Amino acid sequence: MITKQELIDFEEEIAQIYNSGAIAAPIHLDNGNEDQLIKIFKNIRDQDWVLGTWRMHYKCLLKGVHPERLKEDIINKKSINLCYKDFKILSSAIVGGIYPIALGIALSIKLQNLDEKVYVFGGEMSSETGTFYE
Repeated sequence: MITKQELIDFEEEIAQIYNSGAIAAPIHLDNGNEDQLIKIFKNIRDQDWVLGTWRMHYKCLLKGVHPERLKEDIINKKSINLCYKDFKILSSAIVGGIYPIALGIALSIKLQNLDEKVYVFGGEMSSETGTFYE
């Protein structure tokens, strides 16, 4: 499992790359919630799904995406819509757009009686949308 300091170092490196002008797209950095996420991810298994809005760097690292692969995708303008089918990670830059997708995956898992779970991470902005409440 990746450590708190490795998470922080990764985001600091991404911030430096962004500030140098090498990333010509929006990025949304994680910070300040490392301990909570590490605790949550101790229960997330390989077969489980992780979905979220546009702040997904830490979640990708904690689910097992190699830091160099993630960094390359961020540099290639994918920071706010990171998706890794091989790790069962999906994210969406559309505010509130990930919730219906998560529900569809969860329903499919239930109907197929699979041993998988769906974890959804949303921010304060997406929690203000209608899809969050529905």
